[in-house]
Amino acid sequence: MAARKKKPQRKATTSERKYEVKAEIENFTLTKAKSALKLEIYCREEKLGELQVGRGSLYWWGAHRHKEKRVSWGRFAQMMDELAYGKK
Repeated sequence: MAARKKKPQRKATTSERKYEVKAEIENFTLTKAKSALKLEIYCREEKLGELQVGRGSLYWWGAHRHKEKRVSWGRFAQMMDELAYGKK
């Protein structure tokens, strides 16, 4: 059986990066109410959305949305388990 040829690996340059994430933190320890980590996610310079991470839950705003979607930490863990490991 013939061996597979390896694809040559390319080094990613700054102009070839697909995703970019910008972060802003209001309160470093996230212990007070209204403190959160805000992440703006871009794909090839087009905004995909904004994620706000707080003590009680996550909030997601799509790129062209005016209203956020709240996801509790328990629901987030369940969603990630389903994505990573499939439905039980």
